Amino acid sequence: MARYRRNFIAGGTFFFTVKLADPKSRLLVEHIDLLRAAYMDVQKQYPFETVAVCVLPNHIHAI
Repeated sequence: MARYRRNFIAGGTFFFTVKLADPKSRLLVEHIDLLRAAYMDVQKQYPFETVAVCVLPNHIHAI
C-alpha cells in the first residue's frame, strides 16, 4: 500500500480522484443513488464541505 502524504491542517481544500479497477465499468453512474447515499453518510460522520463533484462512469473527482 502506498504511503500517502497527509495534510491535517484545518481549513484546507483538497482535490481527489477515485478510479475503479475496471476501466470499462459503468458502476458509478448505474448506481448513482447508492454513491450519493454513501457520500452523505460519510459527510454526516466526518463533516466536510463539498465544493464540486464530477461522477463519470468509472471514476469520480471531488473538491
